Amino acid sequence: MADKSNRYQALISKIFFDRYVPGTAVFEFEREALEHSAAELGIRLPKNLGDVIYSFRFRTALPNDILATQPAGTEWIIEGAGKAAYRFKLVRINRIVPRADLVRIAIPDATPEIIRAYALDDEQALLAIVRYNQLIDTFLGLTTYSLQNHLRTTVKGIGQIEIDELYIGLDKRGCHYVIPVQAKGGKDQIGIVQTTQDIRFVEQKFPGLRARAIAAQFMEDQVVALFELALVDDEVRVVEERHYRLVPARDLDREAIRTYREG
Repeated sequence: MADKSNRYQALISKIFFDRYVPGTAVFEFEREALEHSAAELGIRLPKNLGDVIYSFRFRTALPNDILATQPAGTEWIIEGAGKAAYRFKLVRINRIVPRADLVRIAIPDATPEIIRAYALDDEQALLAIVRYNQLIDTFLGLTTYSLQNHLRTTVKGIGQIEIDELYIGLDKRGCHYVIPVQAKGGKDQIGIVQTTQDIRFVEQKFPGLRARAIAAQFMEDQVVALFELALVDDEVRVVEERHYRLVPARDLDREAIRTYREG
């Protein structure tokens, strides 16, 4: 794992500094740059070239030499820029993390035990918990239907993307909504890249329908944090945030339920 991490860092640093000019806030590169950089560095390429870029987009911090070029209050992200093309872009730092002061709303846990037993990872388990407990319906006040999960598709100007789960929603007036959901485990962070591409997907594939982008994140003690997110001037903003604690029905606090109603 250490060797893989070192190879990935060396490759992305070379690609970055071969193109970076101080004062630049955005520049693009193509996937084939990985092959050229690997040849120049004498590095063995992974079988899946895309994993190098994916790891820095969603899983791993960029190398320290790249981070050192970031002006105060900003950070580099890697966006899709079309087919087999990517874009380094400086954006304002915007960490979306669950608030510590929000009330935790108790929800009767409707997750089948067999699903909990066989969920393979945090993301898969979280998507299943959200689905079986109808948390999207509760959070948005809509009737929603899961259309597809792990949807791989392409977006013009971005390239290939994957949406964790896609819902269609219906309100009491009969209006339809498209609801892309991203799921994050406890240590993963909700990022601008995935939110942006989810919203751009809806704009292109479902013109005229409103995107209501949702992020779900595991917290401690069977608590799920849900966020509705929006893009404002290319920045991700939180529209609403709620925390739901899944409990056996017998453990519901009747007094708390009355308090929810009065609120």
